[in-house]
Amino acid sequence: MLSNIKNKINTKEAKLCVVGLGYVGLPLAVQFAKAGFKVTGIDISEDRVNQLNKGENYIRDINDKELRILIDSGSLKATTDYSVISEMDAISICVPTPLSKLKDPDVSYIQSSIDEIVNYIHPGLLLVLESTTYPGTTRELILPALLNSGAKVGEDLFLCFSPERIDPGNETFNIKNTPKVIGGVTKECGNLGAELYKKITDEVVIVSSPESAEMVKLLENTFRSVNIGLVNEIAIMCEKLKVNAWEVIDAAATKPFGFMKFTPGPGLGGHCIP
Repeated sequence: MLSNIKNKINTKEAKLCVVGLGYVGLPLAVQFAKAGFKVTGIDISEDRVNQLNKGENYIRDINDKELRILIDSGSLKATTDYSVISEMDAISICVPTPLSKLKDPDVSYIQSSIDEIVNYIHPGLLLVLESTTYPGTTRELILPALLNSGAKVGEDLFLCFSPERIDPGNETFNIKNTPKVIGGVTKECGNLGAELYKKITDEVVIVSSPESAEMVKLLENTFRSVNIGLVNEIAIMCEKLKVNAWEVIDAAATKPFGFMKFTPGPGLGGHCIP
């Protein structure tokens, strides 16, 4: 089973599915399609699906002409119908994970996606969760649903977590040149997931478990959050002291070790740092 799906990935005969066609999912689907795979995207928005199937772009980071070529060639298509999963070899889940009104992680989109996916899983399927979430989600939320189907994860079904690292609007770093972290429920799962992502990115970093991969994303976001908050506090302090904050930051950035430059701004914000 494992060798069969590996062979399909390496020959690019594997049929891929991306669940969630937003600012994370659509660029991923496009990247896989550009690499030579047949890709089907699933989204609950009929308007978004219809727009995409007409070759109409709604994500700024994607080239309009490239998208139309992929749609017209049949390399990429979209649907609202989860039953297509019965024909797929690998699925990447890229659904939103906002905060609830109580500021708790809202994994309802992941849960609803899994509830649909389990109806169509089959031997040889690889599932990769990319949505930003708390450490433990992959094992606590997705794994039991797969086990309840009677599947043997690591033998006839494969499960990983690989945090998305999309930076919307960044013209320097993209999916291809940003290292991809991946952790599998078993070693076999992680290796298979890495095999797939090696087709679209220059470097894949395998960690020991999905929890480690989930924690990587939490660390990255926390690091960024703390330092954005810190530099804004420093800017306020500098203003009170009548010191030029930008001069201070630029001078501090000349230190070749132990310092990473952050600049003052409007504060925290974004999908992953709400």
